[in-house]
Amino acid sequence: QVQLVESGGGLVQAGGSLRLTCAASGRTFSNYAMGWFRQAPGKERDFVATISRSGGSTNYADSVKGRFTISRDDAKNTVYLQMNSLKPEDTAIYYCAANLAYSTSYLNDYDYWGQGTQVTVSS
Repeated sequence: QVQLVESGGGLVQAGGSLRLTCAASGRTFSNYAMGWFRQAPGKERDFVATISRSGGSTNYADSVKGRFTISRDDAKNTVYLQMNSLKPEDTAIYYCAANLAYSTSYLNDYDYWGQGTQVTVSS
């Protein structure tokens, strides 16, 4: 069992930056590939970014490529999502997730989820 707790969300103006943090506890964090997803009101939960167990491989949704960066610090059992040049369409609840097997963009492949953190970008 892995417990995930997101933090760092908030209200920011368009063009601004936020860094989301996901703190993990429970099983060995380095065994898990990690992902970030987001869900806007009335929409499905969508893939944002993922990072492999080693941290050597990352993948991003086209909508955030070049603006967002995912990273991990296994010594702190933490994964981050640095979000720059934020746009109003980035407004959503952001969730982190853990996958014991591999880095993937598919929501259903993830085993554990956090409770989410709200990000609101004003125009």
